[in-house]
Amino acid sequence: MPITCFIQYEIDPFQKDAFEEYARNWNEAIPRCGADLIGYYAPHEGSSTLAYGVYNIENLAAYEEYRSRLMADPVGRANYEFAREKRFIRREDRTFLRLVTGTNGGLVK
Repeated sequence: MPITCFIQYEIDPFQKDAFEEYARNWNEAIPRCGADLIGYYAPHEGSSTLAYGVYNIENLAAYEEYRSRLMADPVGRANYEFAREKRFIRREDRTFLRLVTGTNGGLVK
């Protein structure tokens, strides 16, 4: 059963457009490097500093391989550099969770 990585970002509220560009850039690199991208979420209402990225990966060993491929990927490297240059990400935390119930309320086996 796959696990889901939730990335919580604290972003500069005055650089939301830069974060959105960063998020769109992952649409190509993340799937190519081996993860199932669910999506990136930017602030809309409420907090102006919290954003999220969410994707599925088979397990933690696959995650380590995926991260290596992402660091070597031309789009991935460029996106990491873009974030370093613009400095719109203040903090980034990853949490790995497993699905316990499905969308219809049933238990996942």
